[in-house]
Amino acid sequence: MTEQTTGTPAGTVPAAPAEATPVPQAPEPLPALAPAPKPPRRVLRAIARWTVAALVLGGFGAGTAFGVTSMERTDVPGLATESDGRWDYPELSLPALPAGSPRPYSDGNVAEIHHADLRRLLLPAPAGATADKKLDGGWVSTEQYLSEYAEGKRSGIGQTLKDSAPRHVAARGWTMPDGTSTRIYLVRFNSTAFAQSFLDSITAGGSLVPLVGAPETVLDEGWSGGGKVEGTSSYVYDEAKPYGEARVRQGYVVAGDTLALVVQSRKGKESTRSVPFHQTVILQNQLLG
Repeated sequence: MTEQTTGTPAGTVPAAPAEATPVPQAPEPLPALAPAPKPPRRVLRAIARWTVAALVLGGFGAGTAFGVTSMERTDVPGLATESDGRWDYPELSLPALPAGSPRPYSDGNVAEIHHADLRRLLLPAPAGATADKKLDGGWVSTEQYLSEYAEGKRSGIGQTLKDSAPRHVAARGWTMPDGTSTRIYLVRFNSTAFAQSFLDSITAGGSLVPLVGAPETVLDEGWSGGGKVEGTSSYVYDEAKPYGEARVRQGYVVAGDTLALVVQSRKGKESTRSVPFHQTVILQNQLLG
């Protein structure tokens, strides 16, 4: 199993207020006595182009807001085309924590436990998406999670999952206008060791337990690992050619006591695109940080 964690993050992670509040606009400057110099041409180009998600973390245990910033598309490795297909996610924020509870990677949380409501850590659907009524952002059963795996391959990891005694499983799904289907599962275990051990059971022997519709899987060669939160691990895969009825992409994130599975698929001649898939994995990773 090879961890893929190199590259440039999708966004920065500066501190933010305790409440999940959008970054305020700067006040209008006072009239200058002399004409101000023109802004660099690069800045003008950045303002003219649509924004990419940048995450703003921080706060003192209540909540943390994520901002949306403008930047050059060429500043993001692998996302340098004129229209790269990124999705328009809403402004993101981390949920408030119970009083006195630390965030998973703070100095006071050696065990890397997520104390926030797991459902609030699920990435929301982007603009234009049709929500999956079955995976509506609430709790789901372990059977529902296991249904993502090929029927003849579930029993082994099913027993491992049962032995690991997961505390909660939350899920959200949606479909975009182009037919791309996304499903995200968050599985919280009693410890980091259980989360990593369960992922090891999925990747045992150097090959993944196959998902429904993806009998053979390979490493996603286009994945650069951007946006990875320090302390987390990300593993991103693609369906091997020839694709079946739908090309299936999948990504796993281990963040402390929680395992995330991100699945995207699209039926028809046009397969899933890598950019929105990588974007989704990055943002879900950062929400878990």
